[in-house]
Amino acid sequence: MRVISKFFLTLLFLLLISISYLSIFGFETERFNSQIINKIKENDKNIEVELKKIKLVLNPFKFKLNVKTVGANFKTQNKLIEIESIKSLISLGSFFKNRFSIENLEISTKSLEIKNFISFSRSFRNMPELFILEKAVKKGYLIANIKLEFDEKGKIKDNYEINGFVRDARVNILNKYSLQKVNFIFKYKKDDLQIDEMFLSLNNLDFKSEKIIVKKTKNDFLIRGDINHKKFDMNEENIDQFIKPFLPGFSIEKTVFSSENTFSLQIKEGFKIDNLEINSNMIIEQLSVKNDFDLKNFFPNINNTISLKNNKVDISYKKNALFVNGKGDIIYQNKEDELNYNFFQKNEKLNFETSLKISDNPLTIKFLNYKKNENEKILIDIKGSKDKKNKIFINSLNLIENKNKISLKNLSINEKFEITKLDELNLEYTDEEKQKNLIKFSKKKDEYHLIGPVLNANNLIDKILSENDKDSYININSKINIDIDKILLDSEHYLQNFSGYLIIKNKEIFKADLNGNFSDNKKLNFTINFLDNEKITTLYIDKAKPIVRRYNFIKGFEEGSLDFYSSKKNGESASQLKIYDFKLKELPLLTKILTLASLQGIADILSGEGIRFNEFEMNFRNKGNLMTIEEVYAIGPAISVLMDGYVEKNKLISLRGTLVPATTINKFIGSLPVLGKILVGSKTGEGVFGVSFKIKGPPKNLETSVNPIKTLTPRFITRTLEKIKKN
Repeated sequence: MRVISKFFLTLLFLLLISISYLSIFGFETERFNSQIINKIKENDKNIEVELKKIKLVLNPFKFKLNVKTVGANFKTQNKLIEIESIKSLISLGSFFKNRFSIENLEISTKSLEIKNFISFSRSFRNMPELFILEKAVKKGYLIANIKLEFDEKGKIKDNYEINGFVRDARVNILNKYSLQKVNFIFKYKKDDLQIDEMFLSLNNLDFKSEKIIVKKTKNDFLIRGDINHKKFDMNEENIDQFIKPFLPGFSIEKTVFSSENTFSLQIKEGFKIDNLEINSNMIIEQLSVKNDFDLKNFFPNINNTISLKNNKVDISYKKNALFVNGKGDIIYQNKEDELNYNFFQKNEKLNFETSLKISDNPLTIKFLNYKKNENEKILIDIKGSKDKKNKIFINSLNLIENKNKISLKNLSINEKFEITKLDELNLEYTDEEKQKNLIKFSKKKDEYHLIGPVLNANNLIDKILSENDKDSYININSKINIDIDKILLDSEHYLQNFSGYLIIKNKEIFKADLNGNFSDNKKLNFTINFLDNEKITTLYIDKAKPIVRRYNFIKGFEEGSLDFYSSKKNGESASQLKIYDFKLKELPLLTKILTLASLQGIADILSGEGIRFNEFEMNFRNKGNLMTIEEVYAIGPAISVLMDGYVEKNKLISLRGTLVPATTINKFIGSLPVLGKILVGSKTGEGVFGVSFKIKGPPKNLETSVNPIKTLTPRFITRTLEKIKKN
């Protein structure tokens, strides 16, 4: 018994020693090489496998053998796959039965070309996405660890894993985007790919991502992750590729920015992108956009380019809708202003909310005669939208400058930057002439109403009398009813109880009837009517000065009443202007003519107390930029003038005429048989004397010449007699 016990103890000891040795050190063999090769070829017969000796290590607790070989090579499609190691696990039962049953394989590669690795992976599972990926990848290297499990029939189970990292890869997407210098760690399971710590250059722009997840669902791929970048100074090509598709309505010229972004998208068959979502936090150091709007009437120093500077912007893109929320500085004139903005764009329609604080830049609203005070700040809040035809709709606009307030509701502006609709305008401000304006413009049903305590109509009068109606930026077709307690014509004159109406069609005053009273019961009446396609305009005002003083070349105009009549048809107008019983103190052209004609005494009167005229009459025609002056006739106690010619707007003035002292006229008429005695009585004197003159040249460089005459023209005599008879 003792011998038997020793035998079994010795046998047990040797067995333990053997198990320990096999568990720790194992042993090498080539016995199963052919079985491993055959198992691999079951998945792809084209794979050539080169194996070295296999090391077996016992796992006594699982009753299995750990199998490992180092330095194997796979060849497929003439491409070499160098393997660092291959590991597997087999049961002891299959080992003793000489039947090698592989439960799993773990393959660790050396540094491989990515394209070769993709080809190798397709040998095990030929998925469409791997084919597409193989076509897109142009270069790069990877190291991978592949874990495979086999079912009882030797087929690879769906729980396979591929882990590793990629370096220096280059991928082309749709021949439009080039991914370069791609480096990342990846984890791939069935239908799931996770990419960590990725660095890449997209069309020469450097990006970084902490995590990107790709998940396959049926025939689609869902991709989500983050991507960040430091400062980008984008060139024109980058702007066209990455920004303009999301902001098609803006002509971006330059941008410098950094951002942190999260995204998700769906890639369908044919690489069609769907359900794109982007959330971005941006720091815009500079964003320059071409200014496509003519805004000089509002911002006198407006630049051709509008730039954002040091803006913090949050951007969200979802379901083809773009949300933008930002604030920072804006440069659109000479100095910076503060800007807050919210945009929402979908289906080519842009909704916006904007707040602009103007500090040191100018602001004017010419048709309101408004100008920002130099030392004041203005806050402008705007809510509105812009459609695909560049039509702008302003839901509300509020301008606040200290005590000045301007607000409007429901303003429509067409693609030509013309106002086509306005529901309400409230004005409470002091204008550029230091005049107070308190007025309300509102729409009720199909008509507008302009009402209020006081309005400075200085600019409005210029507009009404202008021959350039079609150049107006107001394109509202409606009737405007007017009822204003006090309307200022200039700094000295005003009307009370100014009332009536205007009818506007096609940017033109179609009909008008306006009336008002001066404080001394003198009146103003203005009318416009259309008769047989002929526009008839009349203006009668008992005080001519508020109208005449608008012409800078006339100084010191006093007293007088004005009567204006104009007929316009087919773009051409015939007009007559009459002014009665007035005095002039300064008229540079007339002064020069008198001086050249050696009539210094009359010239001194003109520049002193002034020369009185009984009547001034001007008959003229306008067509385009050409004014044809058929006749200008002025008669007074001191002198009389007859003149005609033409004026080409902003280019050339050409006038000729006759000037005669009143004493000469009286002496000449008095010498006429019978008629002279009836009109002026018998007078003695010297012969007839006057001057003819010419005025010609550009408006800022006129040349004047005179010639003495002894015989007055029949036309001058006729017109003088007509006026004397009338008077």
